[in-house]
Parts: sequence; C-alpha cells; structure tokens
Amino acid sequence: MLSIRLKRIGQRHRPFYRLVVSDSRNRPGGTNVEEVGTYDPLPNPSKFDVNLGRVDYWLSRGARPSAQVGKIISLARGAKAPSE
Repeated sequence: MLSIRLKRIGQRHRPFYRLVVSDSRNRPGGTNVEEVGTYDPLPNPSKFDVNLGRVDYWLSRGARPSAQVGKIISLARGAKAPSE
C-alpha cells in the first residue's frame, strides 16, 4: 500500500522535510515513488509547498497520508482557496 509521508532531509537541529509518496513497507528515509512537496517547520508560520494536483492523483490511486501530512494538505488547500 502507498502512503504519503514526511522524509527528513535537514541537518542536525535544522529539520526540513519532503512530502513523498512511498510504499508503506519501506522505511521513512528509504526509496520513494515521487516527491510531492516540501515542509519547513522552523519559520513562524511554517512554510510548505505542496503540489495538490499530484497529491490528488495519488489519493485517487489509494495512497493514504500520515496524520501530519493530512494537516499540511488541508492547510495547503485552505491557503490556495482564497486566491483562486
């Protein structure tokens, strides 16, 4: 089964994450199918960049987002709605 989750790529004491689609049996830092966004938790407010088109594609294919990724996706949808 596919999952959409965070993959940490930041340095020590400087976290930075990529939102990736990967097989749920792989470890979180392992290989992934596709990168669909980024998340930087340190600035206030946090910065994120999500390709909602690709997220919707993978959700339609049965991928399940983790809890944190689900929150980031909902924030991205809320941030995109007023400007459209």
